[in-house]
Amino acid sequence: MKTLEHQTLLYDEDCPLCQAYTTGFIKAGMLDKNGKKPFSKLTDEEHSFIDFKRASNEIALVDNQNKTVTYGIDSLLKVIGNSFPWMEKVGNISPIKYLLKKLYSFISYNRKVIIPNKKTEQNILQCIPSFNYKYRIIYILFAIIITAFTLYNYSGLFQDLPKGNFSREAILAFGQIIFQSPFLLKFDKKTVLNYVGNLMTVSLFGSLLLTPVLLLNQFLEIPEIIILSWFAITVLLMFIEHFRRIKILQLPPYLSYTWAVYRIIALIIILNLYV
Repeated sequence: MKTLEHQTLLYDEDCPLCQAYTTGFIKAGMLDKNGKKPFSKLTDEEHSFIDFKRASNEIALVDNQNKTVTYGIDSLLKVIGNSFPWMEKVGNISPIKYLLKKLYSFISYNRKVIIPNKKTEQNILQCIPSFNYKYRIIYILFAIIITAFTLYNYSGLFQDLPKGNFSREAILAFGQIIFQSPFLLKFDKKTVLNYVGNLMTVSLFGSLLLTPVLLLNQFLEIPEIIILSWFAITVLLMFIEHFRRIKILQLPPYLSYTWAVYRIIALIIILNLYV
C-alpha cells in the first residue's frame, strides 16, 4: 500500500467502528504510525483551524504540514485513493458521491444508538454527533423494515403455524414503540428518540441472530425444535442487550420489563388469532 504521510484522522474513541477502520488504515500501511488520533486529544492549535462541530459529525483528516482539513467521505476517499486512485475517481462521480455522503451521514448521526457508550462526568472533549431528527427517523424506519422482513421469513419455518405476512410483522415491530411510549412521557423528545433508536438496534440485533438459521434452512432441513429453541435464545439475548443499553442510557430498568411484557402479549395475540 502507498502510505499517505503527514495526515492524521481524528476519530471517535468511543466508537468501535471508528477505531477499527482507522487502525486498519495504519496496519495496511495506508497511513503512517501517526495517522490516527482520538478526538479528545485535540490541541489548542488544532482548535484554531478545525471545525469542531463538523469534525464531530464527519471524521476529520488533518494535513499536519499545511494545517488543512478534509471531512467525512472526502477524508476516506483521500486515504483510500492514495493507494487506489481509481476508487477515489469512482467515489467522486457526482451520483455515487451523493449516495456515499448520505450513507455516511446515516451511519455517523446514528452511531451512538448503534453502539452506545456510557455518559462521562469527566471534563474531556467528546466526539458526540449532532442530533439529527431526519436520520434518526430514517434509521428507525429502516430497522422496522429489516425486522419485519426477517420475522416474516422466520415465521415461515414453523410448519404447524400459518405463515405470517410482512404487514403483520411491521405492525408488531412498530407496536413495540407505541407500547413503550406511555412509559417515556416524562422524558424529553431527544431522550425518547435516543431510546427508540436503541430499541430498534436491539431488534436489528435479533434479526442478525436469526439470519444464520434462515440461510442454513436454504440448504438443510433444520428440525423445528432447533428453530424454536434458537428463537427463544434470541429473545433472551435481546432482553439482556436491551437491559444493558438501559443501564448505559441511565433510564429506568422497568423499560426492559415492559419490553418483555409486550413480546409476551404479541405472542399470545398471534397464537390466538392465527392458530
